[in-house]
Amino acid sequence: MIGQYLMELDTPTLLLDRNKLDQNLEEMSRFAVENNVRLRPHIKTHKSVNIAKLQLQAGAVGITCAKIGEAEVMAAAGIKDILIAYPISADLKIQRLRKLLENNVDLKVSVDSLEQLKSLQKGLEDTPFMLEVWIKVNSGLNRCGVEPGNEVVELAQAIVFLSKLRLGGVFTHAGHSYAAKSSEEIQRIGLEEAKAVVESAEACEKVGIPVPIRSVGSTPTYKFAGKVKGINEIRPGNAVFFDAIQAGLGVSNLERCAVTVLGGVAGVYKNRIVFDTGSKTLCLDKGAHGNNTVNGFGHVIHHPEVTIERLSEEHGVGIFDETTSLTLKDKVQIIPNHVCTVVNQFNEYIVHDGSKVIDVWNIDARGMIK
Repeated sequence: MIGQYLMELDTPTLLLDRNKLDQNLEEMSRFAVENNVRLRPHIKTHKSVNIAKLQLQAGAVGITCAKIGEAEVMAAAGIKDILIAYPISADLKIQRLRKLLENNVDLKVSVDSLEQLKSLQKGLEDTPFMLEVWIKVNSGLNRCGVEPGNEVVELAQAIVFLSKLRLGGVFTHAGHSYAAKSSEEIQRIGLEEAKAVVESAEACEKVGIPVPIRSVGSTPTYKFAGKVKGINEIRPGNAVFFDAIQAGLGVSNLERCAVTVLGGVAGVYKNRIVFDTGSKTLCLDKGAHGNNTVNGFGHVIHHPEVTIERLSEEHGVGIFDETTSLTLKDKVQIIPNHVCTVVNQFNEYIVHDGSKVIDVWNIDARGMIK
């Protein structure tokens, strides 16, 4: 496979442009250096040990994971500084946290309730370990997290009196920025995101509880929130690749999207074209937080006349107004709407230099949803 031209590959195949990847890695790292903030990228986008290690080589202080399974994969590959940005309270999961601590992982875990603190404390009482916890703040997404200010202080005060937990940071994720209608709205959300974290951390410190890390995430907002005084860490995830949703939001553009799906034309009809890229490949995602910033279910490169209008499991049905130059057995590259979900459908990246295959990388944490 190494050295093959892309159009010689079978379909569907997940392609990763190494040049664009490197450009995106450098952009995140440069922002962190120029603004004197730590970079802790979220690996749920790429789920790749190779890419995580490239991020660390480019200056990241550690990584962020969504689930324990992702953290376990990364830890097994030698990556030790890991934030699990998800509240954990189930006994089975706490047993898995213990194993990570036993393997000398510098672990941080999200917390957002007193009941969760009690579960973590109980689960670690018979161990020699102290777990670092970060308080998750709700900055507007209305998903997980306590409200800024007093609720953060109350949780921080509870942590102080627990022998197996220590407070390491306050953080948030402004995922509602994906529903923004303009770049001005994204900026406003980013500033509110930073304010929720900074003011909560300062409120803790007013009562004598230090908060070393003040962390923000979200690819659309990190360049705004990351510049706010008092913020000292950023956690962008999607920015490693970008996708059609990011282009629709104006955060990036289609030319910067590093991942595409190589698809094949399975049929051409009077008023439609069928690709071998259905919902099990491209996923039924047009934006998770309410903003339909994309047209169809993926952008077909070099064929603006085609809109992938609907998906079934193995069929991507495109429409065109009058005609298309595509014919049976042709191959196209499709930019996914939401790259994170698409990556999770594949076992490997076919890494290329724009025309030829240069490497194959495993998607090591694929399917790690527990």
